[in-house]
Amino acid sequence: MGKDFNNKVHLFAPLKIRGINLKNRIAVSPMCQYSSQNDGHPEDWHLVHLGSRAVGGAGLVFSEATAVNPEGRISPWDLGIWSDEHIPSFSRITHFIKSQNSVPGIQIAHAGRKASRETPWNNGGEIRKENGGWQTVGPSPLSFSEEDSVPKELTKQEINQIIEDFTKAAERSIHAGFEVIELHFAHGYLVCEFMSPLSNIRTDEFGGELENRIKLPIEICNQVRKVVPSKTPLFVRISADEYVKNGWDLEQSIYLSIKLKEVGVDLIDCSSGGNSFYQKLDSKPGYQVNFAKEIRLKSKILTGAVGLITDPEQADEIIQNEEADLVLLGRELLRNPYWPMYAEKTLNKCSSWPDQYLRVDE
Repeated sequence: MGKDFNNKVHLFAPLKIRGINLKNRIAVSPMCQYSSQNDGHPEDWHLVHLGSRAVGGAGLVFSEATAVNPEGRISPWDLGIWSDEHIPSFSRITHFIKSQNSVPGIQIAHAGRKASRETPWNNGGEIRKENGGWQTVGPSPLSFSEEDSVPKELTKQEINQIIEDFTKAAERSIHAGFEVIELHFAHGYLVCEFMSPLSNIRTDEFGGELENRIKLPIEICNQVRKVVPSKTPLFVRISADEYVKNGWDLEQSIYLSIKLKEVGVDLIDCSSGGNSFYQKLDSKPGYQVNFAKEIRLKSKILTGAVGLITDPEQADEIIQNEEADLVLLGRELLRNPYWPMYAEKTLNKCSSWPDQYLRVDE
């Protein structure tokens, strides 16, 4: 957890996690593309989208939230890895990312009550069953908003099946060539719904007190850690605060992070919000960095900072000040896939363009 930057600018210092070496501290945050046209399989779009960010110099490139079963997709156009048939489709992408000296990562997820949605450019509204959607599920029969249908409350047997779905998805991810696994427990999706007292009003062992509400995320991590190689880093993305009174907050996030570290989680990817229609969020540059800092300090675990990180000096200071061990960029890398190259030029006065692009410095 201490400084070990080998006299390099902090953002471009390597980072070793288990058996994986990242060449820098820049990661491509998982970003849904809503572009699968074939039952969860990645398309040429995904190859070019993710491949461009690897060419651009990011040390770690995450796929979008990839569903562990068909009903776990946010939309019918999301990626999935619920079948062995998906493995070859992803393999060509991971192969290319590795060829660019970057590390391929995958975020596996279940959207819970926020599933069965339209694409954002088509208003993102719920797709009802009669229009080709599907029955959503959750810890309790509580809808996300008044306009949304009520999810089906999961039975214990169905919960156990979802744990197995996450586990199998992680195994397939390794076979597809992914070298980092991230579990999506944030933004109001299924596992996040179990964690929050606002969306989980169960009275069995999966609801009520904090220890019960975090049983599902801990068990998923425990089972995934058993089936992936010991060299494979395991990340978890959480919403560190949901910005609603009496909801999930930083204190609970710190406690959960301690428990997750005990079952083999290596890094907490610190996002926030998304579980309540009534959240009051004031976003500004670096607004989530403090979550990464506090969880890192108090849980003694590696953390990733995400959220309106756009400036090279800003990103470098986060690492230098030990507020996080990794920065994850989203929108900024949509605007400029080659941001890491420009950041390296700004901070190190040099850049590591691929041979094919060396003429840019002429």
